Formats: sequence, structure tokens, C-alpha cells
Amino acid sequence: MRVLFAGAPGVGHLFPLVPLARAMRELGHEVAVASMDGGEPVAASGLPYLPLARGVDWRKEIREAGRTRRPDLMRQVVETNAADREAFVPLAAHVNSAVADATVELAARWRPDLVVYEYLFPVALLAATSLGVPAVQHDLGFVRTPRLRALMLAEMAETFARHGVDRLPEPVDTIDLAPPSMAGGERYGCSMRPVAYNGEGVLPERLAAPAHRPRVAVTLGTVPPKTDGLTRIERVIAAAAEVDADFVLATGELDLSTLGTLPDNVRSYGWVPWRALLDTCAAAIHHGGSGTALAALDAGIPQLALPDGSDRFINADAVRERGAGLSAGAEEIGPALLDRLLTDDALARTAREVSSEISAMPSPAAVAARLSGTVGSAGVAAGLGAVG
Repeated sequence: MRVLFAGAPGVGHLFPLVPLARAMRELGHEVAVASMDGGEPVAASGLPYLPLARGVDWRKEIREAGRTRRPDLMRQVVETNAADREAFVPLAAHVNSAVADATVELAARWRPDLVVYEYLFPVALLAATSLGVPAVQHDLGFVRTPRLRALMLAEMAETFARHGVDRLPEPVDTIDLAPPSMAGGERYGCSMRPVAYNGEGVLPERLAAPAHRPRVAVTLGTVPPKTDGLTRIERVIAAAAEVDADFVLATGELDLSTLGTLPDNVRSYGWVPWRALLDTCAAAIHHGGSGTALAALDAGIPQLALPDGSDRFINADAVRERGAGLSAGAEEIGPALLDRLLTDDALARTAREVSSEISAMPSPAAVAARLSGTVGSAGVAAGLGAVG
């Protein structure tokens, strides 16, 4: 069987697909990942990468769609930094439409038997429908997607019709990574354990060694520092200087030189494997990305989310409401907040509860086995649902 995975360009969209893709490959299936410019880092996973629509820039196309087609929605996106998902996804749908021909052509050449796509890339659903093969939507975290999917498909109705699809299709099922107790009362589809993929790097020897006092992992992800600057990380560093713990900045190529000399208990390591780092830590501080938050929950440590837009407020709220961590704005960051993160027994206890819950969720291997046994039959959806 051939399985095509597809998603919007960016590690936060493509890396969550890797565990299931690898599980499918381990079962002997041929697997590839397709995306637009910017999706190339997923090739480091060892999965074949299929570029499509070269030269089409995801973010530029969204801005152009907002300027020329839906300025009303673009105002909401700008005002909320894309936190208004119902305003953002119709604009993302226009980018999907812009690459529809390329995606359908790629799928026609590669001839998959199954398509798995992340929720912001429903053009892959169009490609699957045009080939008459099933498609499964792969959600990324805590965002509940049925209404967002409906908004995107409605916006793409003309594109579907242009490719001979007059009745808007639905995926045969949806893979949901949210721990059941954190799904906001809206569980659906197939539950799958969120297994982190953070690239192929290894922890530096200094970090792999046991910590002598509490260690806190800190990251801002790949996107927020580019759009919102260093305010949050600067405040974390200033507060950390007054806390009896060691802080590890996993900030990639981010230039921190403007912040001056780091305190003795704060070290910057560039990119390190986030999930592996968490196993050495007592707590985590991050931007609120879904994969980042899920990894901390899996590790069973409390976390402080500092959301600034996109789906990050949704993720941060899910963690806070479950009692597995805290959420704060930049102006709230201070030593007392970091002390609470490290000393609040209720946060630590709940984080361990969620970790146990995650360990009981069906693994990517189990979902891959179910997919393998049901694709090509009428029982695809029913078979997948049985996993969750």
C-alpha cells in the first residue's frame, strides 16, 4: 500500500505526522510526505519528501488572500495574531486552492492508496477524492476541528467543483491527539497517542547527565520569535536569575546577543531534542505550541505556556483548565510565577495523571495496523474508530 502524508509547510504541521508515517513504513508500506516550500525539514526524518507548487509562499498567499478577497477576515487575523481561528482558516483555504492543481497532479503521479493530511491542508482531501481513495485527517492537538474543516471546505467549494467534485467530501475519519480528559468535551474520531518527533539530534552530554537541582526547559518554538520578538524570553531570563533552578534555552538560531550576558543559571543550547530534554527536567516553559505542550504532558512535568497568537491560546487554556500547568502573558512573568511552576504539588500531580492517560492511548503502531487492515474496504471509518 502507498500512503501519502501531506500538510502545511512548517515543522509544527509536518513533524506530528512523522510517527504515524514511520509506523506505516515499518509495516512495509511505501510512504511519502508532501508539502509546499518550507516543508523540507521533514526530510531529515528519513521519509521521502515530495515538494509541490514550488515558489508559492504559504504566509504571503494568506496575506494576499486577506488583502484582495477577505479584508474583513484579515483585520481579525491581524488584531488577534491569528488566534481567531474562524477568521484564519478561510484565508488558509485560499492557499489550499492556489496549490490545488499541483496537489492533484502530484497525487495522480504518485498514486496513493490512502492520504493522511493535517487539518490546515484539506487540498489533500481534494486530491484523494479525485483519485477515489480514502483520506484521514490528522489533527495536531487541542483545537477542535469539525467546524473549522467545514469553513475551509465551504471556502474551497469552487475549487472542488473545478476538479469535478460537486459534493464536498469528508475524511473517512479524524485522528485526535488530545488526551481524552483535555478534549473540551468534544471527542471524535480515532484517538492516537501523541508521540513527539523533534528531529534527529541528540542531547549534549552536559544535558544528558543527571541534573543536580531542578532544571527547566525553555523554548519559543520556530515562529513566535520571528513575529513577536524577544519580550517573553527576556522576561523569563530576568525572572530565572532569582530562582533556584537551572534553565535551558532551546531557542535554535535565535540571536540572544542583544539581551547581554545570561545569568549563571541560564544556558542557551540552540536546538536540542525537546522531548528528550524534558525527561531531564522538572518543568517546561514555552510558547504554547501544540506539539510542545503535548510533549511536556507526556513527560509528566508541569508547564508554563506563554501564548501570543495562532492556536497557542487554545493549547494554553487546555493545559491550564486541566490543572497540568499555568498560562500567562508577558507582563505576568516573574520569579514568583516560576517558583510556583516548580513548587506547586497540584500541578505536578495533575501532569503525572495526564502522562498516565497518554500512555494508555493507542500508539501510532496500533493506528497504522488498523489502517492497514481496513483501507480498501467499506469498514475504513468503523475500523479506525474502534482504535479509540
